Amino acid sequence: MIFKRKIYDELLQWKQTDEGRTAVLIQGARRVGKSTVAEEFAKNEYDTHILVDFAACSSEIRDLFNDVSDLNRIFMRLQLEYGIELKERKSAIIFDEVQLAPRARQAIKYLVKDRRNDYIETGSLISIRKNVKDILIPSEEVKLHMYPMDYEEFKWALGDTATIKLLQSCFHNRTSLGDATNRKLMRDFRLYMLVGGMPQAVVSYLETNNLEKVDSVKRSIITLYEDDFNKIDPTSNASKMFHQIPAQLTSNANRYLAWSATDGTRNSELAEVISEIKESMVVNMAYHANDSGAGMALHQKPNKYKMFAGDTGLFVTLAFWDKKFTDNTIYHKLLSDTLSADLGYVYENVIAQMLKAAGHELYYYTFPTESGKHNYEVDFLIAEADKVSPIEVKSSGYKAHTSLDAFCRKFSARIKNKYLIYTKDMRKEEDVLYLPAYMTMFL
Repeated sequence: MIFKRKIYDELLQWKQTDEGRTAVLIQGARRVGKSTVAEEFAKNEYDTHILVDFAACSSEIRDLFNDVSDLNRIFMRLQLEYGIELKERKSAIIFDEVQLAPRARQAIKYLVKDRRNDYIETGSLISIRKNVKDILIPSEEVKLHMYPMDYEEFKWALGDTATIKLLQSCFHNRTSLGDATNRKLMRDFRLYMLVGGMPQAVVSYLETNNLEKVDSVKRSIITLYEDDFNKIDPTSNASKMFHQIPAQLTSNANRYLAWSATDGTRNSELAEVISEIKESMVVNMAYHANDSGAGMALHQKPNKYKMFAGDTGLFVTLAFWDKKFTDNTIYHKLLSDTLSADLGYVYENVIAQMLKAAGHELYYYTFPTESGKHNYEVDFLIAEADKVSPIEVKSSGYKAHTSLDAFCRKFSARIKNKYLIYTKDMRKEEDVLYLPAYMTMFL
């Protein structure tokens, strides 16, 4: 199945604006649909295209790009190998899994300068850093980030093109939906939380309507990620840290405890591993904002962070990795809205995913209570204009927001808006906007 993806419009803008002066690199985790959207774009927007899959092509094709002194030779060889004619300014060449062919990526500088064709690169970031140590990264490369399907893309896949537009209008007009409508919309949203936004999982759901089969697909993707992590980190610490995400979030600690996830390995020894996990885009990192002003990136604490799964569907499967599908009561609890308080971290993960997809970097903030025995914690902070807006997340309709109030008292001059994200209908009470979880995408 070919799904409608928002990155397609970004690719179209790149093509129309740059007119061959740059190549575009689609970055993202494995299996988010990079290759599919690249090929669909090339098929629709060019007369002809050649897809060079560096994970499957011959060594002769890969070695073509070791010497770029004669581009005519390269183009002739590609046309003969793939049986496709390249038409000047009307054809695209896709470098799929480009991280496996660093010399081809380096050659982009000269291929773009030639201007005969457009170039689209795709690749996961796992191991890409190790593969570019001895090459010159082309400055003529525009990078686009691709994430799992967001909630609107998921609804499109299910054939629903109306709901999100209507919800956006309600959000901007601050129109309540009514309890019955909200319950229905939350049931729909919980299905997204279970299936997730990995295209293979969505295809499995559409074809089978069977969550057990969907779970099996998600487990195969997680196993693939494990294999990738073990390639870059033979100690298995990267894989351990990924698997520990649900346990770390439910522990209520105000940071990810890397030493605990890796059997006591010191943070200093894990710095490179953590960096590569982040670059893989398999996870979303939220950093502690030492200064809760608009320039949070300038004051983030690199060693104090939370780690979320990049896709909440995968997160749900990770949380019950050691149990068979039939024992995964979280599926039934999520669908029936009987999720217990200790499983509320599923909502925190999906809110992180939605904020990231909406273009926000993730930050949170903690500070001691008046007694000093506990901490207040604001789940997320987002920059809005020159101020910040705190977000507190609830997995129920519970409306208490002690941490939110304390934060706003402490930094009253810096506050733009105050949000509480929960499972009930939208409402405004005093200066707090209560939003159902599915409206997070509009922040």
